[in-house]
Amino acid sequence: MAKTKPIDLETSLQSLEDLINRMESGQLTLEDSLQEFEQGIKLIRSCQKSLTEAEQKVEILLNKSATAKTEDFK
Repeated sequence: MAKTKPIDLETSLQSLEDLINRMESGQLTLEDSLQEFEQGIKLIRSCQKSLTEAEQKVEILLNKSATAKTEDFK
């Protein structure tokens, strides 16, 4: 079976939360805030990619099972 890289969603989410806390502190310069914002966008995209990949894996696994069905999350 091929090895896949582990989904590092938790680490990305923690980094994003730390970044938000730094930005909300009001201690950053405008330039630093812009750099943090740019990093935040990269983290959000990474999280979205990880979630999409996980969703695709679940769909593939469900398609291999004749009795499995997807349901909307409520």
